[in-house]
Amino acid sequence: MNELLHSPLAVVLVAAAATFIWRALGAVLVGRIDPEGAVVRWFTLTSYALLAALVVRLVGLPTGSLGTVSLSIRLTAVVVTLAVWWATGRSVLLGVLAGTGCLVAAVAWAPGF
Repeated sequence: MNELLHSPLAVVLVAAAATFIWRALGAVLVGRIDPEGAVVRWFTLTSYALLAALVVRLVGLPTGSLGTVSLSIRLTAVVVTLAVWWATGRSVLLGVLAGTGCLVAAVAWAPGF
């Protein structure tokens, strides 16, 4: 019996059931949630705050390979990201690509900076 519970098929079925339960609950509740309501605004602002904290953490106190890159290069990449994001009508993809390209190019051309 224990082997059956830990079989790959059982794991997939339990994961699928958990996913479908939350999807069904969301489908039932979606009509009752006010998109301009206080709860939705709170979740939106909380997610933005968590994302901002993550970016600040990655730029200010990085770990791993990013920790070897100087703060001036990291800050320059952030400025380039924001400038391209703003100049392209808030295109997240183009901003991230530009910032990543700036970071990679700066590290490749000025490794000791």
